[in-house]
Amino acid sequence: MAKVCITGGAGFIGSHLGKKLLELGHELIVIDNFHSYYSISRKQRQLQQIKDVGFFHFYHTDILQFDALKQIFFEHQPDMVFHLAALPGVQPSLIDPLAYIDYDVKGTVNVLRAAGEAGVQHVLFASSSSVYGNQAFQPLKEEMANGQVISPYAAAKYSAESFCHAYAHIYGYTMTIFRYFTVYGPWGRPDMAISKFIRQLLRDEVITVYGDHTARDYTFIDDIVGGMIQALERKGESNVFNLGAGQPVTMKQLLAELRVHFPRMRIRYELPRLGDVVATWADITKAKEKLGYEPRVSLREGLAKTVEWAKRYEN
Repeated sequence: MAKVCITGGAGFIGSHLGKKLLELGHELIVIDNFHSYYSISRKQRQLQQIKDVGFFHFYHTDILQFDALKQIFFEHQPDMVFHLAALPGVQPSLIDPLAYIDYDVKGTVNVLRAAGEAGVQHVLFASSSSVYGNQAFQPLKEEMANGQVISPYAAAKYSAESFCHAYAHIYGYTMTIFRYFTVYGPWGRPDMAISKFIRQLLRDEVITVYGDHTARDYTFIDDIVGGMIQALERKGESNVFNLGAGQPVTMKQLLAELRVHFPRMRIRYELPRLGDVVATWADITKAKEKLGYEPRVSLREGLAKTVEWAKRYEN
């Protein structure tokens, strides 16, 4: 069994991954700074989800503090580091782009350097489908990311990927980059469309849709975590993998699925927002071939699980 560290382990994806790693018998180290991007009490509840599975080492530490990070890595000597800590969200990045350079670029460099100095064998980085920019309504292959992004958030992620390649070259560790496509599910980030819609619909509020000709490759959290776990034992050269469901869902289709659970749903349409891509669609051929990745949860099933969770936890 391996020693695995997760930065951002109290977040949505991090907490699900932490639970799975403990279930599989790995030793776990979690780092999180409880950033106020969304409620700290929610992050504490997410951390509790991991505690319910078993023991792990927790550090309330900021990835911008290089020395503190390095100390944790040297003390525990993890074999693998999943670097998930970042500022998420396209819209806030338009307002405060420099914060994204700090957390998503400088913070990543700190993690990459500390991992290299501590002799970590494998670093796995959480990137985003936003690095593809606007290349709508076609399956996006990993080599199609060309730097022509449309938000500061995406620019920060694309830049962080470059640093990943640089430090993998400098230190010689295996580098795995995941590009996630619109992840949803229980404990989903409260600012994401599905989470937000369900929360509002439970309160019988009107939901706001920005542009109705959009599409997203919605991916259930269990499928994302499955792909990340499959990449854990990967050896050798750096590589980039799309993790998505592999099929785009239009806004109309999503709303139709939500209507099954909320027949009285009311919708207000507004113009598309600056920085939001029109559509995403993951080509997952590479992850299937090299990792054995196979998304299993349909949108219908995933939404049902998410609505059921929300009824228990969001009210």
